[in-house]
Amino acid sequence: MAIATFKRKEIKFLINDEQFEALIPAIEEHMVPDSYCVGGREYGVYNIYYDTADSYLIRESLAKPYYKEKIRLRSYFSPAKPDDTVFLEIKKKIGGVVAKRRVVMTLQEAEKYLTKGIKPETDKYIQQQVFSEIDAFLRRYDVAPAQYISYQRYAFFGKYDNSFRLTFDREITERRKDLSLASKSYGNQIILPDQHLMEVKISNSVPMWLCEKLAELKIYKTSFSKYGRAYATFVYNNINKENRRIKTYA
Repeated sequence: MAIATFKRKEIKFLINDEQFEALIPAIEEHMVPDSYCVGGREYGVYNIYYDTADSYLIRESLAKPYYKEKIRLRSYFSPAKPDDTVFLEIKKKIGGVVAKRRVVMTLQEAEKYLTKGIKPETDKYIQQQVFSEIDAFLRRYDVAPAQYISYQRYAFFGKYDNSFRLTFDREITERRKDLSLASKSYGNQIILPDQHLMEVKISNSVPMWLCEKLAELKIYKTSFSKYGRAYATFVYNNINKENRRIKTYA
């Protein structure tokens, strides 16, 4: 197993195809593609978000508190096989700063851990610490698979500052059934076909060249949560369904 820890700010923008194409030349001048972008191609990201039966974690997140946390299981394969590598991530946001800690294991190991509490064996102290943190989270919240989210991603790192990251996600797909990474990616789209969710991920300040390009292209930051948008759509559809039912029997 391996482990990684991240602490940064994340700034989001919803852009169209034209803005995306206009940004790429400047990005290629100052950044390099993520190692997952083999041959300059985008790659798939597949996630299962865990939540309580009453969706407490996402409802709390949408209320925009000073502190919030969530847990998800991520794969870069779809469908994932039992021995494929997955990432179990616990993500916290404190006053606008995001901290993410994760452990890496196989899908089979992750499912055993999340359903039965059986942890993969490790003698490394820092891995044990992250598992302790996740154990504490799972004691606080009685969670189960709640939301599937997948997307196609382009990702870049700064040439001279690899803590500066830029990602573009499209075809953001959600579903609230068949909640397993072992199932193929399918579901409903939650942004328009010509849209990309751009995220600027920084530990310091946004580079001047990017600020100037965003101003030139009239790209403005927005508040956007993939799980939040999917959950809001779910609630909206349920309300509409209930209203139609009431009208039918009125």
